[in-house]
Amino acid sequence: MLACVIYNDDGRTRDRERSLKRTDAQSRFDAVVWPHAATVLRTARYLVHDPAAAEDIAQETMVKAFRSIDSFQDGTDAKAWLMTILRNTRVDYLRSRASRHGETSLESMAHEPAGAADLNHDAHTAWENPQALLQQFSDQHMIEALQGLPEEIRWTLLLVDVEGMDQADAAKVLEVPVGTVKSRAHRGRAMLRAKLLPLAKELRLIHD
Repeated sequence: MLACVIYNDDGRTRDRERSLKRTDAQSRFDAVVWPHAATVLRTARYLVHDPAAAEDIAQETMVKAFRSIDSFQDGTDAKAWLMTILRNTRVDYLRSRASRHGETSLESMAHEPAGAADLNHDAHTAWENPQALLQQFSDQHMIEALQGLPEEIRWTLLLVDVEGMDQADAAKVLEVPVGTVKSRAHRGRAMLRAKLLPLAKELRLIHD
């Protein structure tokens, strides 16, 4: 008799279970992932020239995160998890437009950007804490400066200097050794200094 009742009610039971799972997933997503939504959108804007495309990538990232929320391990870095999803979504975006547009490659850049060696002692000192200095620039200034850098460099600076992520966590997101993150960060800061130096002087963030 019990088996018959369970059988007859099986469809409604599954519906209730699915509804509960969706509710649990939504609650977990709201608590763990949604607080980082602004970071995802800001990072997408740093990476993509077209604001509308950046919003699409950010939205797709959040949708993928919701669908994969069961795979997120409690106690791990939610931002790093989201950045990994964003990076994969960005790769898909690049592949979809590769035949129409080209991206600046790391190999095409000069080994050291012009002007990097012209920084005086005060300028070098100001850049010893890049995250603090970068926060003094507007989002638009950062977007314009970062979008001129190679993809690999851009990602490294976004994770390490803009978002303040630990280099080991950044290495996991980028799927490269920690040493690679360190070398890219060093080289990228020199490139970014060259791009932002005139503006930093204009804003009196550093002195001649």
